Amino acid sequence: MSVSWQSETPPEKTRITALGWGRVVLRGSALAVLVFGCLALLLMVRLVERPLFGVQRPLTPFITVFVCRNAFRILGMRFHTRGRSMRAPGIVVANHSSWLDIFALNAKKRIYFVSKSEVAGWPGIGWLARATGTVFIERNRAKAHEQKALFAARLKAGHKLLFFPEGTSTDGLRVLPFKTTLFASLFEDDLREEMHVQPVSVVFDAPKGAERRFYGWWGDMDFGSHLLKVLAAQPQGGVEILYHPPVRVADFADRKALAAYCEEVVRDGHASALPLVADAVAKDHP
Repeated sequence: MSVSWQSETPPEKTRITALGWGRVVLRGSALAVLVFGCLALLLMVRLVERPLFGVQRPLTPFITVFVCRNAFRILGMRFHTRGRSMRAPGIVVANHSSWLDIFALNAKKRIYFVSKSEVAGWPGIGWLARATGTVFIERNRAKAHEQKALFAARLKAGHKLLFFPEGTSTDGLRVLPFKTTLFASLFEDDLREEMHVQPVSVVFDAPKGAERRFYGWWGDMDFGSHLLKVLAAQPQGGVEILYHPPVRVADFADRKALAAYCEEVVRDGHASALPLVADAVAKDHP
């Protein structure tokens, strides 16, 4: 499993010490108990929830929020938010630095991710994604109408859907151009007047003494080695979520205008929370 964005400067190699391996075992074990124990609970609750409420999930998202918030406590990472999460119906869009974004964005509010279909087959992550109600989409034009209908059905059910318009994760020091494809569904006649979009900036603060790209996940990095590096880190860094004011879809002429606005807001928020990002990017062009 790898991601596609490439950096001209390779990441620093991380050597895990004996104490680091001890933290890997302790934190990894606690994290596994938390994730898979609560996954079992979620599946049991869903057995009752599904026949009673169908696509609605009034109970199980709270289990997901509990898991993600406590995952940061186990890792020893700081977690902060600024702004207010959206209450209006619609979607959330955010920049994408690593798999840790999923925990960070789920730790505050009940949301459902939109992900490429390949993720459903990834060991571990795929199972969790399916259990928590992730919407899987295929990069296949022949299924575009079917996927728009699925997207609309989930939005009409009151679900807050979240996707990463960059289409890939990065080193955490930049925001890539937003792709406009998924914004198109919001401009359907039966959604445009009702839906809102909330841009969100996700900013990671590296551990003291580590390179500033420490939590980024890009290029040929594999999930296993990145997970071990994060589990072993001491001291840890943190993550901050900036919730920007939501906007009405109907206020924009088309998907390109909406995507461009969201990209600008997310990029400005990211830069303001990570003021030295410009210097780092200047040394490492995408």
